[in-house]
Amino acid sequence: GITIKMQPVCLQYQNYVLNLIDTPGHADFTYEVSRSLAAVEGVLLLVDASQGIEAQTISNLYLALEQNLAIIPIINKIDLKNANIEKTQAEIIGLLGCQEADIISASAKTGKNVEKIFTAILNKIPAPAGDLSKPLKALIFDSFYDDFRGVICDARIVDGQIKAGDNIKFWATGAETEVLEVGIWTPAAKQKSNLQAGEIGYIVSGLKEVSKCRVG
Repeated sequence: GITIKMQPVCLQYQNYVLNLIDTPGHADFTYEVSRSLAAVEGVLLLVDASQGIEAQTISNLYLALEQNLAIIPIINKIDLKNANIEKTQAEIIGLLGCQEADIISASAKTGKNVEKIFTAILNKIPAPAGDLSKPLKALIFDSFYDDFRGVICDARIVDGQIKAGDNIKFWATGAETEVLEVGIWTPAAKQKSNLQAGEIGYIVSGLKEVSKCRVG
């Protein structure tokens, strides 16, 4: 199957907190991908070793380049019998103009070279910027409706902080509401006392209509 929905997750690695967003790979989700790219500082360009670079991969890569994001090219599924690592490396080099040494060949299934991916993230992707003292400013990159809690939105906190009980305004629609809960995905929902500048998490908005919580 293909990923058809944003899947954000926050994980602890050594002394670092990493905020990751798995984006849809299909071309029909270009806008959603562009919003998630606006919420991060870098991307992992995953290329299947058995399939090579596909059209939607190129279109999403161009979106990342337009936003001047750090790019870490990765060849995944090298454990497959029909994996063609050399051919895939050549395709990536032709597309990015990078060196062979810049490309990580890995297998999520066996865990081979996954440690190298984490090292590359820490060395090549800058820490998020943001001013904790400024008023709240956040970018919504996804939202969905929960039958019990109403509209829940995934957001990158750009400046300031947000906590349950805060009154917030959605700039795109003018909707105003009181925040019921904030937290992170681990990937299960984990409630927190607040979300601060630089963090990615969820906001239980209290809204009853998804249309009032626009992505972007």
